[in-house]
Amino acid sequence: MGAQLRVYRQKIRSAQTTKKITRAMELIAASRIQKALQRVSASTPYARAVTRAVSAVATYSNVGHVLTTEPETIHRAAVLVFTSDRGLAGAFNANVLRASEELTTLLTEQGKEVVHFVVGRRGVSYFNFRKRTPERAWIGDTDAPSFATAQEIGEEIVARFVQSTAEGGVDEIHIVYNRFVSMLTQEPEVVRLLPLEVVEGVEEPGGAEVFPLYEFEPEPEKVLDALLPVYIESRIFNALLQSAASKQAATQKAMKSASDNADKLIRDYTRLANNARQAEITQQISEIVGGADALGSAK
Repeated sequence: MGAQLRVYRQKIRSAQTTKKITRAMELIAASRIQKALQRVSASTPYARAVTRAVSAVATYSNVGHVLTTEPETIHRAAVLVFTSDRGLAGAFNANVLRASEELTTLLTEQGKEVVHFVVGRRGVSYFNFRKRTPERAWIGDTDAPSFATAQEIGEEIVARFVQSTAEGGVDEIHIVYNRFVSMLTQEPEVVRLLPLEVVEGVEEPGGAEVFPLYEFEPEPEKVLDALLPVYIESRIFNALLQSAASKQAATQKAMKSASDNADKLIRDYTRLANNARQAEITQQISEIVGGADALGSAK
């Protein structure tokens, strides 16, 4: 009984130590998520304005551009996956990787060759473990993404898109990331980034909403040349920020669940330790009473 009691007490101490760690990580994630959400809110108006500008130019100028023209045949597609550098975030990375695999399967069934670009150490480890080396990876800047990283990613994928498939280029590019919905919900989002799908500015505004008027100077082609790289970078940067905010929310939720589980373990092991201690005391009392009875019988 004594050995069993020591085991229970050791497990209680282990659960208490684990609870301290998970509680600290929960508080850290809670403090970081507010800043992450502020960055998402700050970047969204700019991304929307750039999207509306690109949509207006592409819709009302009636000019062809390499980034907006749908190719006749798509031979190779690129999938850009946004994961995190660190784990302990529940199903955050698993969900986005599962969505990327579903997209890869769909594109493969359509007869397209698929190549991957990965953001985050977890995604790199996932592909390396399956012996599928990504075309390029970016790590170390997922908790607090910088715009320089978005620019670097944008330059790389645009360069691959304008390059011919015979030289290693791609015909279309998709991005997969976790979109922040609420503190409890983060949904994997799949978006075809290139060729650009113009969705804003096609329909006439309803109600009091009025689209802004644009004058193209000097030419719509040059305007698109200047706007589209900015559009790509803003979309990628927004995806980075959405992924960072979703990761912090997922970490907070996972660490709170771990702290609750530690509390449950502490309660369960405390009850078992009390039962073991009570059984040990009962056994000792029984032995004393038995010994006293034996001495009384001998007299």
